[in-house]
Formats: sequence, C-alpha cells, structure tokens
Amino acid sequence: MSKTIATENAPAAIGPYVQGVDLGSMVITSGQIPVDPKTGAVAEDVSAQARQSLENVKAIVEAAGLKVGDIVKTTVFVKDLNDFATVNATYEAFFTEHNATFPARSCAWKLPVCRKT
Repeated sequence: MSKTIATENAPAAIGPYVQGVDLGSMVITSGQIPVDPKTGAVAEDVSAQARQSLENVKAIVEAAGLKVGDIVKTTVFVKDLNDFATVNATYEAFFTEHNATFPARSCAWKLPVCRKT
C-alpha cells in the first residue's frame, strides 16, 4: 500500500499530483523546480536554482524518514547546455556535503524534435 508524502519544506503540488509517494520499499518523488517553498521566489543564478531543486528533493526524502544518502536515481533537466558544468558542480557539492554516494543520473537538455512532452 502506498502513502502520500507531503511537506511544507518543498513547493506544494500545483496540479493533480503529489510531492512524493512512499511504496514501503521505495520512495518516488515528483520532479522539483527551483522554487523556494517559503517565499515562492526563483533565484536568477543557475547554481542557486540547481541547489534549490536539490533542497526540495531533500525535504521530500526527509519527510519520508530517509536521507540524501538514500537517493539512488535522479533526472536532471538543464535548459541551456552551457549551464551544465555549473549545475554539475552544484550537484556534486550537494551530495558531497551530505556524505552521500552519487546516485545514478540521467540528464536531459532538449526534447526530440518530434516531441512536445
């Protein structure tokens, strides 16, 4: 049986979805955007945006009783591939600060030409 995960420490869902789902043996989080849950603000700086997105994931994971080191898979979306090195450095610092093993990761920066979603 699944359990919905909800926390005020990450942005509230703005549609028909939840922040996360606890399946008992696995927790799945919804994608997180760089919105500060307390102010609703989005920083201009790409490093700050990447950090906020990761902090939002952390909040959901912690609401499920887990820690950053329990994250095993991430997907990162980067609008401008020129920002990849900055996002990557922020990502590396985040997991290092939490003494966590780096999870498996996918990174997407553009959808195929024939796709809209």
